[in-house]
Amino acid sequence: MSEPGLERLVLNYMRGSGEDAERVLQSIYLSHTVPNYGGKRWWMICPYRGHRVGKLYLPPGGDRFASRQAWRLGYQCQRDSARDRPFERLFRLQKKLGCDQGWEAGIQRPKGMWHRTFDRHLERYWELDDECASEMAAMMGRLLGR
Repeated sequence: MSEPGLERLVLNYMRGSGEDAERVLQSIYLSHTVPNYGGKRWWMICPYRGHRVGKLYLPPGGDRFASRQAWRLGYQCQRDSARDRPFERLFRLQKKLGCDQGWEAGIQRPKGMWHRTFDRHLERYWELDDECASEMAAMMGRLLGR
């Protein structure tokens, strides 16, 4: 960090175990920006794509840290099929309210939540429940060949 322009993070770790163990030494170069509120915001430079990122990833089976784009990683919502989306939205709402997750698991008002806020969430819950029911009916129709 003492040489401007050559700031870097050195990663030294073991990958694998036993006779297959491999020592990895990887240098990640750093850059910074100066935000309006002062100070410095540090960024990592992806060793494979060369662009500035806030996070590097080491997915299962990966051998080095790299950016999401270098590993071609997608977000969970990009992998969800259209028929799963209503269920995912319903589960997210249930999690937000601190309830058990699952179709028809129900929701309850958390302590301290305004009644009008909960009423808004409850209305959204019933909309999502209807979407889930429609999706299940369509899926059952496809399974039964109707």
